[in-house]
Amino acid sequence: MHNPQRVQFRFGGPMTPSVKFLLIATTAAFFLQAITQRLFGFRLEPLLGLVPYDVTHRFFLWQPVTYLFLHGGVLHLLFNLLVLWMFGCELERAWGNRFFLKYFFVCGSGAGIFVALLTPASASHIPTIGASGALYGILLAYGLLFPNRQILLWFVLPIQAKYFVLIIGLIAFYFTLSLEESGISHLAHLSGLVIGYLYLRGWGHFRKIHRRYLEWKLKRLKKKFRVIDGGNDPDKPPYIH
Repeated sequence: MHNPQRVQFRFGGPMTPSVKFLLIATTAAFFLQAITQRLFGFRLEPLLGLVPYDVTHRFFLWQPVTYLFLHGGVLHLLFNLLVLWMFGCELERAWGNRFFLKYFFVCGSGAGIFVALLTPASASHIPTIGASGALYGILLAYGLLFPNRQILLWFVLPIQAKYFVLIIGLIAFYFTLSLEESGISHLAHLSGLVIGYLYLRGWGHFRKIHRRYLEWKLKRLKKKFRVIDGGNDPDKPPYIH
């Protein structure tokens, strides 16, 4: 039997509201970074980026959110915006605006908290910036919802979404455990994947449990109604309480 998901390369599509908001907000934050640095010589990264020491010792609790909107250059910004558009729009159409936006911040802020708590003391004063933690959560969700959808790895090699997510997860895991310094927060990438998986699986299980509870309650009500109804005696009016 032909499976259309195996030959589809559909990404992005018409812009969705939450993705549009995130694209605009991220681009505006990037220009604000450039303006404050060039005109006033003030860098926003130490204040709005994620500095683990400041989060854990100075309680800069806004940083696990604001660091998502800062980027380290034009290429960094454009790549993240492209990923957000390519994969985020379809997820938002499947989930709805509110759940997609909630999921973005759960993965992104959750990854930021993990980075703040698990970064070694020797690197605790180095800011982390970028939306990659949230975007890795989005890639994870895409792989779960559309596992057989084809993705062009490095824009050349076709690969199914589920294998793509597995590969990027293994890469993030390897570099997180290694001692190599690459200037990339692989811990944030891995955290975004793990948090996204736990959130989606937990949410899915909750929905199943809640649905089964409602089905059980409905069966009890139906059974109770039949008993009180007196066996559907046509001469006896139904009694409902």
